[in-house]
Amino acid sequence: MSVLDDVLADLAAEGDQLRAAVAGLDADGWRTLTPAEGWDVATTIAHLLWTDEVAVLAAGSLTDEGKQAWDAVVLLAIEDPTGFVDKEALRIGELPADELLARWDAARPALVEALKAYPEGLKMPWFGPPMSPTSMATARFMETWAHSLDVYDALGTRPEVTDRIRHVAHIGVRTRNFSYANNGLEAPAEEFRVELTAPSGATWTWGPEDAPQKVTGSAYDFCQLVTQRVHRDDTDLVAVGDDAEKWLTIAQAFAGPAGGGRDPR
Repeated sequence: MSVLDDVLADLAAEGDQLRAAVAGLDADGWRTLTPAEGWDVATTIAHLLWTDEVAVLAAGSLTDEGKQAWDAVVLLAIEDPTGFVDKEALRIGELPADELLARWDAARPALVEALKAYPEGLKMPWFGPPMSPTSMATARFMETWAHSLDVYDALGTRPEVTDRIRHVAHIGVRTRNFSYANNGLEAPAEEFRVELTAPSGATWTWGPEDAPQKVTGSAYDFCQLVTQRVHRDDTDLVAVGDDAEKWLTIAQAFAGPAGGGRDPR
């Protein structure tokens, strides 16, 4: 399997797991509020399916007709850059549950096919920097996993954590400098060492072994932190060095403004 195939397989598995958790909900269940302020379960699924659909449009922008469709979405985003995504999630989230699931069931495989068919070596347009198909798939995994935590918290359940979260950890490490810039700070020049214990017990590492700034701990806590699903104080992460500790207070693996994070438990 290629790296893209590997990520897409994990994305499908994560999506299947979340779909199974919501498929049997009644009307009240779909309206259960999640920890994300103002979002219920339906809004969360609506956001995921909408982003999948928009990613398919981005992948189709190589044709004249596809470019027009993609440009139309971009123009809407320019009109309301800070509220556009939320408005779309809230709007689509008002649909009946069966329609939400039907659209999501169509969008997920459509995204897989679009990313597999995208010309090798080219990057897709997006709301931020252009992305390779593999980067897009990894970003979709990260978002699906992070938002699924909100749904599971709302429903009072939590499936077994798997090594699929390595994709989230990888983005979390790669977005270190973005986290600093997004908070108006200058990123440290030197690399950090990151050593995380995977759910399987394996050790995942990034950066030079002799780096003076270091982060260690569980991959699950790190992934929750960089998606801002847990407060720094509620993790087992250990930072060596002031810069490493600062990073853990501002880490953000997703695009957009710096989030407020979660309150400590």
